Amino acid sequence: MTAPQTQSTAPAEKERRQNTKVGVVISDKMEKTRTIAVQRSVRHPFYKKIIRRTSTFHAHDEKNVSKAGDTVKIVETRPLSKLKRWRLVEVLNKAKVTE
Repeated sequence: MTAPQTQSTAPAEKERRQNTKVGVVISDKMEKTRTIAVQRSVRHPFYKKIIRRTSTFHAHDEKNVSKAGDTVKIVETRPLSKLKRWRLVEVLNKAKVTE
């Protein structure tokens, strides 16, 4: 006797955990592209002091909703251009407008 074959209950597409980062928009001069600065704290290997490191990412902003100074959340995506590998998810804090 052979056991009846059943389909697995696992979803057909494996859900991948997406890499997300929070940073500040430092440039909004391009159309639908924002430059985001993300800061992280690392311990110096010899001096053991905590130092700040900044990385910049180019993110796709389809509706041009973010402006320079805004705090935004970005998520990793497929390559959209030579430099863009991130997509803007939401604007967390708007920058204060000063004139």
